[in-house]
Amino acid sequence: MATENAPASIYRAEQNLGLWEHRGKVAAVGIGHSPTARRWDGKAETCVGAMSILALRAAIEDSGVDPAKIDGLVIDPVTTTGAFWPKGKPLPLDVINQFNTTEQPLDGITQLSVEWLLKNMPELANVKFTMYGAGCMSRAICVAAQAVGDGQTHTCLVLKSWHNLEGRYYQGGAAGSNTISGTAAMRNLWGTPASFGTALQFAEYCRKYGKSHDMMAPFMENSRRNGLLFPEGYWAQHRPEVLTKEDYLAARWIAKPASLFDNDIPITVSGAYLYTTAERAKDLKQKPVYILNHAASVGRARGLTPTLDEVEEETARTAKKIYQGAGITAADLSFENMYDGFSLFHPFHLEGLGYRGIKFGEALDFYQTDISIEGPNPVSPSGGNIGSGRSRFWMHTDCIQQLQGRAGARQITGITPEIAVSGGPMPVGGNYTVWSATPD
Repeated sequence: MATENAPASIYRAEQNLGLWEHRGKVAAVGIGHSPTARRWDGKAETCVGAMSILALRAAIEDSGVDPAKIDGLVIDPVTTTGAFWPKGKPLPLDVINQFNTTEQPLDGITQLSVEWLLKNMPELANVKFTMYGAGCMSRAICVAAQAVGDGQTHTCLVLKSWHNLEGRYYQGGAAGSNTISGTAAMRNLWGTPASFGTALQFAEYCRKYGKSHDMMAPFMENSRRNGLLFPEGYWAQHRPEVLTKEDYLAARWIAKPASLFDNDIPITVSGAYLYTTAERAKDLKQKPVYILNHAASVGRARGLTPTLDEVEEETARTAKKIYQGAGITAADLSFENMYDGFSLFHPFHLEGLGYRGIKFGEALDFYQTDISIEGPNPVSPSGGNIGSGRSRFWMHTDCIQQLQGRAGARQITGITPEIAVSGGPMPVGGNYTVWSATPD
């Protein structure tokens, strides 16, 4: 079985596409997470392949679906951000030989393929449709939703996994070289292009609207608080530390005005969902959560990194796609779970969406109000990457759980959750999903 990357046409990236043709006809019915870890301990049971199997099996069990009825598997094959196996380092044969291998010896350890998963999960013998949604979970879940809607698969698993070999990213490949070539020589001296670019955008935001970095503190406190209520998350499992305003304001700068806490922490973790048709979902174990739309941002910067103006233009365009395809307006959102790998661009997502009527330049003032799960305007109830570690899928899990009424201590109480949006990673370039408690 040859697995290919999803074609560009599968993503709803164009303007004015109208209502999504499969609105309310696809549902999420199962969730599975692996445990989290700060780095890989070298054991077979904690490699990225083993963690992926744990997450997939947990999603199957959670849904109550007979594995023999699963006919689709969509994954993001990208399992790291720059954590390469060092050249010349002996292969971990003691780990490799505990699994059914593919032609790539580090498959399941530093990378992940559909082939490896199917070789090591015999219960998925009836999978006929496979596809890669490369980039992050936000892309993979959109690929799976479209595939189920189009009839390519009727019961589909979707997976995103991260490995973190030595506790940090950007430690190999070009980042491990003594020299940097091309435009990277200008951008990467200050860290990753994304973190540096976000810092520049946020600095311009503060100048343009008369705001300050300190105004982010309530959002950061809220994110960590919500993350500590997320039992599957890294901070809840390993470091149940409250983040105070004083902690945040005293943190060292990474790329000013982005401080240490404005950047998520790299971890090892896997997450999986099970999608099926709305008709099949009626008879399953969990309450279905219906997908009203998925949309993509494909904005391109005219320079090395997007300007604030370009970010604001693109987030507004993206919001239009999100709402138009779902047949809703900003007023219909019960809450939002947009990506926050760098906390400083979360305000851009909120303002582009017009969440609770927020206009450009108003998000930081909004953060000074009640944005808790107990209040009327919940922001990032998942805690996001800031609150639970770098996965890019906490926000999707939380949307599903909130609408099912099984988010536990994190359950929103200030309103009745009915419709939510999640996605990312970046404000310029990302994929988004609209979730609903009902198919209508």
